[in-house]
Amino acid sequence: MKQTLQTLLTYGREQLKRRGSPEPELDAKYLLLEAFRTDMVHFLMNRSRELPQNPEIEEMTARYRGMIAQRGKRIPLQQILGTQEFMGFTFYVSRHVLIPRQDTETLVELVLKEHPGNNEAVLDLCTGSGCIALSLAIMGKYGKIHAIDLSKEALKVAEKNKKQLLYGEMQEKVVFLEGDLFAALGINDSHEDDVPPVAEKAKLHETKYDLFVSNPPYIPTDVIEGLEPEVRDYEPRMALDGSEDGLLFYRRIAAEGRPYLKDGASVYLEIGHDQGEAVKEILEEAGFTKVRIIKDTAGKDRVAAAVWKK
Repeated sequence: MKQTLQTLLTYGREQLKRRGSPEPELDAKYLLLEAFRTDMVHFLMNRSRELPQNPEIEEMTARYRGMIAQRGKRIPLQQILGTQEFMGFTFYVSRHVLIPRQDTETLVELVLKEHPGNNEAVLDLCTGSGCIALSLAIMGKYGKIHAIDLSKEALKVAEKNKKQLLYGEMQEKVVFLEGDLFAALGINDSHEDDVPPVAEKAKLHETKYDLFVSNPPYIPTDVIEGLEPEVRDYEPRMALDGSEDGLLFYRRIAAEGRPYLKDGASVYLEIGHDQGEAVKEILEEAGFTKVRIIKDTAGKDRVAAAVWKK
């Protein structure tokens, strides 16, 4: 039987279907295009042509079959490809970061709409891949953007994305810091590849921000085991687990973040689809005003927005 791009696609699709992949056809197609370093136009024009037998084609075929085997284990497609699109930009991703999702674009779009930028100071908590901070840096007109994560490995991914997406003086605008939420703003050890001088770190502790943004862990602990294998088994647990009720980080941000906010500062937090009322109550009890719950394109609660007034 002759081997063509179409027969390889069929092979991949059937393998993934047997292993329970939610979208076997689409996944197989993305992996085929990646393995053969081609695009959809070339595939459509040449899918029925017999592939030549040479070392290059054999290498591409073996790579494709290996990628199909990985996806068959339910390793996320984005981790296999090493990239994910977010806000129109291509971000590098790995098993050390939460894969950027369209849900989070709702938060970024809302911030850009309501605060397009006037040299404001921005703090991004639980930055992961850096997708929120870097998207704001590219699309807004903000001053310094500080982005914090507890994971050293996640910050390496964020730094790689910064180098790929920002150029020249833009790179200086975004500073990644390692630490447990606001502890990263104290005089402690920062991310080794981007260590501010001690004097600058001392200033961080005194910084007041115009904007807080965050996509914190918000899935209740006992819910995680019921998630799809791609999420449960391959995305970092620390980026998912919001403790028993999923609300731990909202309580911490509301309670611990107030000293770092300017009077009149705005806060934007991504939330779970059923957490709107609970997060609203947390913010109001902590003294935040004008608390709103914004829905995403699917009509589900997705962002809690509030204003800090002393």
